[in-house]
Amino acid sequence: MATTTMEMKLGEVAQRIRELRTILGITVEEAAEKTGFSVEMYQAYENGQDDLPFSFIHNCSLAFDVDMIDLLEGRSAMLRHYQVTRKGDGQTTVDDDGILISNLAGQFRDKLAEPYFVRYQYDEKLQNRPIHTDTHSGQEFDYVLSGQLKVQVGSHTEVLSAGDSILYDSGTPHGMIAVGGGECTFLAVVLSGDTEMKKDQAQTIARAMKREKLLAEKFVKCTEDENGVLQKIHFENADQYNFAFDTVDEIAKAYPEKLAMLHIAEDGTERRFTFTDMKRLSNQTVNYFRSLGIKKGDKVMLVLRRRYQFWLCMLALHKLGAVAIPATDQLLSHDYEYRFTAAGVKAIVCTSSGKATEEVEKAEEKVGTLPVKVLVGGEREGWHNYDAEYTLYSTHYYRDENSPCGDDTALMFFTSGTTGYPKIAEHSHKYALGHFITARYWHQCEKDGLHFTISDTGWGKALWGKFYGQWLCEGAVFTYDFNRFDAHEILPMFGKYGITTFCAPPTMLRMMIREDISMYDFSSVRNITTAGEALNPEVFRIFKEATGHEIMEGFGQTETTLTICNLYGTQVRPGSMGKPSPMYDVHVVDPDGNDVPMGETGEIAINIKDEVPCGLFKGYYRDEEKTKDVMHDGLYHTGDTAWMDEDGYLWYVGRVDDVIKSSGYRIGPFEIENVIMELPYVLECGVSAAPDPLRGQVVKASIVLTRGTEGTDELKKEIQAYVKSHTAPYKYPRIVVFRDSLPKTISGKIQRNKL
Repeated sequence: MATTTMEMKLGEVAQRIRELRTILGITVEEAAEKTGFSVEMYQAYENGQDDLPFSFIHNCSLAFDVDMIDLLEGRSAMLRHYQVTRKGDGQTTVDDDGILISNLAGQFRDKLAEPYFVRYQYDEKLQNRPIHTDTHSGQEFDYVLSGQLKVQVGSHTEVLSAGDSILYDSGTPHGMIAVGGGECTFLAVVLSGDTEMKKDQAQTIARAMKREKLLAEKFVKCTEDENGVLQKIHFENADQYNFAFDTVDEIAKAYPEKLAMLHIAEDGTERRFTFTDMKRLSNQTVNYFRSLGIKKGDKVMLVLRRRYQFWLCMLALHKLGAVAIPATDQLLSHDYEYRFTAAGVKAIVCTSSGKATEEVEKAEEKVGTLPVKVLVGGEREGWHNYDAEYTLYSTHYYRDENSPCGDDTALMFFTSGTTGYPKIAEHSHKYALGHFITARYWHQCEKDGLHFTISDTGWGKALWGKFYGQWLCEGAVFTYDFNRFDAHEILPMFGKYGITTFCAPPTMLRMMIREDISMYDFSSVRNITTAGEALNPEVFRIFKEATGHEIMEGFGQTETTLTICNLYGTQVRPGSMGKPSPMYDVHVVDPDGNDVPMGETGEIAINIKDEVPCGLFKGYYRDEEKTKDVMHDGLYHTGDTAWMDEDGYLWYVGRVDDVIKSSGYRIGPFEIENVIMELPYVLECGVSAAPDPLRGQVVKASIVLTRGTEGTDELKKEIQAYVKSHTAPYKYPRIVVFRDSLPKTISGKIQRNKL
């Protein structure tokens, strides 16, 4: 059995080599010459007729300009900062303190690297002391010639013997000493970096955040290091927690005039709401809802775009114990039909703008009339007039022993539904506490701050950035109720209103950088974040160049709060989602639920064996089977894949079902999309698998071009050549199609199964 498995593995390697040679347009004769084998021998190896020697695979990797791991495993190497590989008189620069360093090419001009002979004397006094570390530009390769060398790179320590080597980013603090009782000699090759020192480039987001005592500390307990970086978080009294009573009303009591929200209507009307306003107006709303027959446990859909009434209704429903179901006004009648039935909706509060009311009424023709319908911003037959009626009710509403809290259901979201009907993620009142990290350590909201998240209230992102966490931090939220996103309208608002923290999905950031954003005032902005979809490194680069701000990426789902992120104090690695939130025990696992090695792709999962984190959903409403599909064996399976580097950063690959399997290679679509998005004439791109009788699947790129760009056959070839030259050649799209738009869910996520 083992022999058969090995034969299969070598056969797959041979298949990959043959596929790669074909892609590069190299003949067998040329490949034989490049690898140093006879044509007959090369042909035999490539056809899998003979066992493949290491030298053949190694020479192929050099000839085809790919890493060994690409050929052996069908995937690209992932580790970026160092990888230890066990076993293999010049101009004196330093001769002091037991260290001799000689430059072996001191007279060579325009070198791409500096080779040094180094000798370290053994020093007993250094054995139990911290290793002195330093940084310099570029990368360093050290190869031990004799003795033993203890090397520290960042927080990692390795002991190297003769024949061992290490390659690392020398912008990371590093140092070394001789160990083992004798001197050590080694070859050090320093590869030049950019003219600016790496230690200057490796900026962190750490800054002096104010650490004022918050009312939320009754429920949230955080442990920070001496620099204010979050280490641990736990929750107390969560079983009694209700966001509306314990956060909003308590802030109103402590700071009656504290700004809660600055709301800008589409016509430019400015409204400022204090926490006292929020308390009083939500009390009127809850009394109004009770008069309409809405009670604890009833399901109430909110279709309110960015109307300020959304915040009043959310607080009212939390106080009453009815379950809020935020939804977008982009829904059509069949969407409402499904949602009304699946969730058992009793009432709806809807904006008068657009066609939402018409679509609701069409749905009612199929599933029956809803018991309660409330309209915001207008009048319509068969609907209650919220604006005219809620103000008639008392501004007082008191908590009692039956008021909702803790594990009671507070909120339900319909998921994106990229491959089928949306599921209903059910959240308790504890969910709000899970967003303390979101606001305090990711957005970096403060009491005197004004946070702006671009999101319709129909999406979970709105509650990430316009409601729970920001008010837990006692800061204010900024809301602009626009009809259509226009960067030219939004960008001046940062300077005009003094926005301090900002979050937007990558799609919006891409639209913003198409403006000359250097013209706008970002001086009040302290931190910028993004989530909702993976951030292309190219967007990160352009935005930083234009504004000086690094975009801090985060990852989470409808079912969770912020799960993987670049929190306060984290050194950003462009393209990475960041590290796991201290609130979640995150693993990268194989299909059997076992942790995969560093650098290998696996599914992102959350450990729930011991406890369910505050931010994790209760399950899918009325669907025990689908809940069990994702919650089993002590893990919540997200369905998203990533790989983890040696420092714990996670790098997004795609959904589990998105991985493309072509000629033995496993290819993640996101990496290819990143490369294609670098091209200036590409507006949007979606990469998917296309069936192929020979290779199983091939890579297909569906591309939306910028206005005025013609999608020609020559342009397709240019795109294919660009991908070949900027990533492993086997990842290039064999099929390129140009489209006017990409199929997306209502929430804007690409539906790859429809590409």
